[in-house]
Amino acid sequence: MLGTDWTLHGDGKTVRADSYVAPDERLSWPRTIGIGAQHVVAMFGATFLVPLITGFPPSTTLFFSGIGTILFLIITAGKVPSYLGSSFAFIAPIAAAQSDYGMAGALGGIIMAGAVLALIGFIVHKAGPHWIQLVMPPVVTGSIVALIGLNLAPTAKDSFEKAPVTALATVVAILLTTVLFRGLLGRLSILVGVLVGYVVAMLRGEVDFAAISDAAWVGLPEFHTPEFHLAVVGLFIPVVLVLVAENIGHVKSVASMTGRDLDPVTGRALMADGVATMLAGAGGGSGTTTYAENIGVMAASRVYSTAAYWVAGIVAVLLSLFPKFGALIATVPAGVLGGAGVVLYGMIGILGVRIWVQNRVNFSNPINLSVAGVSLIIGIANFTWIVGDLRFEGIALGTGAALLIFHGMTAIARWRGTEPADSTDDSGSVPSKLG
Repeated sequence: MLGTDWTLHGDGKTVRADSYVAPDERLSWPRTIGIGAQHVVAMFGATFLVPLITGFPPSTTLFFSGIGTILFLIITAGKVPSYLGSSFAFIAPIAAAQSDYGMAGALGGIIMAGAVLALIGFIVHKAGPHWIQLVMPPVVTGSIVALIGLNLAPTAKDSFEKAPVTALATVVAILLTTVLFRGLLGRLSILVGVLVGYVVAMLRGEVDFAAISDAAWVGLPEFHTPEFHLAVVGLFIPVVLVLVAENIGHVKSVASMTGRDLDPVTGRALMADGVATMLAGAGGGSGTTTYAENIGVMAASRVYSTAAYWVAGIVAVLLSLFPKFGALIATVPAGVLGGAGVVLYGMIGILGVRIWVQNRVNFSNPINLSVAGVSLIIGIANFTWIVGDLRFEGIALGTGAALLIFHGMTAIARWRGTEPADSTDDSGSVPSKLG
């Protein structure tokens, strides 16, 4: 029922070159614990950047990340190995909501997004995932992912300019790590870059350690209570579309690597992420999503055991109970965040382009060209539309534009008989991960 009845893979010590450890298998517990800890390290850099950028408590985010991972494994009955880390898709709406309603208002928005995602998961569980491809074809999904990353460009610039030397050192360290190292270290380029930037910031006197000495060694994370404001609905609901694409992409990736049909649990995966996001918002954590970094660890180790993710979730929760650790994370200065943001936000934008490329979206088709062009301009320029208490900004308007333009133009073209031959893309390819 919980998916914890693992069988031992082989001798529990080795994985043959022509084999892999399936989700319902495990290696010996010492090796499983080691791999689980490796998953925690893999998600560190990206997961902590979200609370640092948004001002959320890092320990609280880590706590709900671990709890969310365990809930995900339970709800999917141990069929889908995944770690739930912080989603970058929430950064822009959180920042916008905080400017008007503080952290409490942003947390309310996170809960609303989680509730909608859980509802979509329930519908997918009953009706199947194929209708999502019809509503959000690759040209639409790619546009939404791209505009979310590019909408954050001004945020990265503001942080970068606060300490340009440190920020530049962070960017260079990330880029060099990516090409200098292979395996896990290469995939942890963001984490390595942040560490290098942190050292540079220390040498330049930009790090304040006072909060570390004031923090206790052991204690509960810092919890916060949410508030609900109708005005933030337009900020957070578009994020759900990205989370849907990320979760489905994760399930498809695991299915491809393990040779298993995981379509029947796609709805459960969406519901699980929705519930985890709601729980995080209820206590002061960032919204969650499945993580590409952990896909990389599984691909490298050929260990897809959910036992390792149980370990990762438990380790994350335990680390969150050391306030000094959270205080240390919170000392990362603006320059380091600005440098990491330049790379990360740019990568998010290009991941949208990658979705187009992987799915062979044809931009000689005027419908596809209009969808991408109009939505990106709206997102990058951060167009704003206020209707009463509702405020729709670049991401929300860009997302709405992508959906409306694609389906509206397609319907009109079909009615008039002018529809281009490839105005829709039903290749069913898996969208890239945002993380």
